[in-house]
Amino acid sequence: MPHILIVEDETIIRSALRRLLERNQYEVSEAGSVQEAQERFSIPSFDLIVSDLRLPGAPGTEMIKLGQGTPVLIMTSYASLRSAVDSMKMGAVDYIAKPFDHDEMLQAVARILRDVQQTKTAPAPAATNSKAGADKVVDNSNGEIGIIGSCAPMQEMYSKIRKVAPTDSNVLIQGESGTGKELVARALHNLSRRAKAPLISVNCAAIPESLIESELFGHEKGAFTGASAGRAGLVEAADGGTLFLDEIGELPLEAQARLLRVLQEGEIRRVGSVQSQKVDVRLIAATHRDLKTLSKIGQFREDLYYRLHVIALKLPPLRERGADVSEIASAFLIRQCTRQGRLDLSFAADAEQAIRHYPWPGNVRELENAIERAVILCEGNSISAELLGIDIELDDLENDFIGLSSQNGPGHEPSEPTEDLSLEDYFQHFVLEHQDHMTETELARKLGISRKCLWERRQRLGIPRRKSSGATVG
Repeated sequence: MPHILIVEDETIIRSALRRLLERNQYEVSEAGSVQEAQERFSIPSFDLIVSDLRLPGAPGTEMIKLGQGTPVLIMTSYASLRSAVDSMKMGAVDYIAKPFDHDEMLQAVARILRDVQQTKTAPAPAATNSKAGADKVVDNSNGEIGIIGSCAPMQEMYSKIRKVAPTDSNVLIQGESGTGKELVARALHNLSRRAKAPLISVNCAAIPESLIESELFGHEKGAFTGASAGRAGLVEAADGGTLFLDEIGELPLEAQARLLRVLQEGEIRRVGSVQSQKVDVRLIAATHRDLKTLSKIGQFREDLYYRLHVIALKLPPLRERGADVSEIASAFLIRQCTRQGRLDLSFAADAEQAIRHYPWPGNVRELENAIERAVILCEGNSISAELLGIDIELDDLENDFIGLSSQNGPGHEPSEPTEDLSLEDYFQHFVLEHQDHMTETELARKLGISRKCLWERRQRLGIPRRKSSGATVG
């Protein structure tokens, strides 16, 4: 079981993070400062150190030296993002902005520990030319990038990545939600000349529209109510490296205009400032939406679309990747078994068949979640199709919808509205009928999915979120 050290001076955050990690099968120790960590523990003995940047006494970056090679994940607020990037130059393996999402933290921890383990077990590399080295990084399913699959569309994708990565050209990654667009962006960055510089990832849909310009481009003191101090933006933090804008189709038009200036002139101007400053940023964008169609109806700037569309990479959905789905499922099973301490599990024949034939509308992300659930719930040595929850989810959703329909008044037979409806039809009807009296959290819980998955399905199916009477930030 991996042993993680948390160094955080805020007791509430430290305790919450400890509980989160322990629930996910990690052994955790904690300290409130660098000095306390030194006094209580042998720091190099840990598998990972998660440290706040700003601590009483010595800063969190001191843990990099004290760890003697132990990976250090730095936590910081958006306000000190530039310092976080500087900490990576000092040797931190990655950083995460506070307040962080639980899934985001768990993914970062799992990725770092996996990369460290693979580095320890990987054979010494033989002398080879640069092209062969690039092939190994991208194509090897056990490589540090983590892209798995050998079907023809993915082989074509790998070839394009090798050609595009060494350039500074803008890249637009297209594909359904959950197909792994961020993995492609990370591969492009890691195989570029900017690999040692920061990769700044931003989900444009996750930042409130009123804050997106400030988050991306920074602001000066007094630029707007609440701007008590000047702050660098994420574009500025990516200077010298790569900026990955996920779900760029959700970017407001005003922010699109500012981004266009970055691409055309290589400079930014903070909100509330009259001065511009130069930045050297390579832009990688991703979307599941049709930007060309959006540009024609005025929802996306046409000039920005053509700036982004220098190189377009299209990720195939999981249902079009043939035998890759079984390979990916096996890799996820090994990963989850290792995390849960269940090394004796395997897929039953009906589970293997279900994995191959289910369309996986949530793509790789849905597959990983299904396998994680199955590993946790499995009591024997064999995972059945039922444990994957594929049919159960459909039945539950259908029953919820039937129950809803039966409440719509007399004269409605429960089975009538559900005839010939697909899972996506049920989802659409359920959300439209319930969203006026349920929060997004309640909708997601009722459907058995995360809030992010709910948002992604809304986007894919074109179901707008009901406008609330008042805006909230948080």
